[in-house]
Amino acid sequence: MKIGNFNVTTLETGTLGIDGGAMFGVVPKPLWTRTNPADEQNRITLSGRVLFLENENQKIIVDTGTGVGWKEKFANIFRIEHSSGSLYDSLAKRGIKPEEITDVIITHLHFDHIGGAVNFDEDGNTYPAFPNAKYHVNKKQFDWAKNPSRRDRASYFENRFMPMYETGQYVFHEGDTQLADELEIIEINGHTPGQQLVKVSDGENTILYCADLIPTAGHVPLPFIMGFDLFPLTTLVEKLKFLPKAAEENWLLVFEHDPENVAVTVRHTEKDDYAVDKRFLEI
Repeated sequence: MKIGNFNVTTLETGTLGIDGGAMFGVVPKPLWTRTNPADEQNRITLSGRVLFLENENQKIIVDTGTGVGWKEKFANIFRIEHSSGSLYDSLAKRGIKPEEITDVIITHLHFDHIGGAVNFDEDGNTYPAFPNAKYHVNKKQFDWAKNPSRRDRASYFENRFMPMYETGQYVFHEGDTQLADELEIIEINGHTPGQQLVKVSDGENTILYCADLIPTAGHVPLPFIMGFDLFPLTTLVEKLKFLPKAAEENWLLVFEHDPENVAVTVRHTEKDDYAVDKRFLEI
């Protein structure tokens, strides 16, 4: 898809399985299993889909997936799989080498978003996977990740996000940032302090990479909010900020975690809520 000067597509980085109840919060299981069926351990399948933007001068990845190198017990609990290929496989299929990536925008530093940003040396130490890239991270999120609450500290692994700090590759953002004419980073705070959404728009076509504000098509309705969200009422306000514009202006909402739907458009319903209008298997 072409938006302004950017060619926009998505890359697959593997899948993982997360407890469905945690992914849908107070929504009853008979409702969320309509869109996201669970396995025998109540886990639903999530993709690790990342956004890829390219123009003459830049090759930009938005998020990096779960990545590799996890201990067997952890990988089994979260059913981490790369049978469909890793981020590096997806880049290689496009003929792109890791050193060609100019920018990596990280929506937030949870393991399933930052995990693929690093590789491992022969001693098991991590180092930045994209040596020439600037890593764009919200300063509020970085500070939180270094000192998370007891409720969410299991989502952060310093060996996955500190190597880029040590090499001086982080570019810290506060609030909303216009990175290019068609590319904007937008700060939101319901899921975790300083999460970043990515909006690509040329005035005619708009893509919103939803990260964990709306991780799957099943999360489009307003009350469908993750149990993981630290501030769920803030998430509700944030959904109400974006969904009316998305419905009115026919934005394409791109999902990081939906294993089936790459993107959707949405519509306003008679019950003053929002629902999927059209589904897209690629962009």
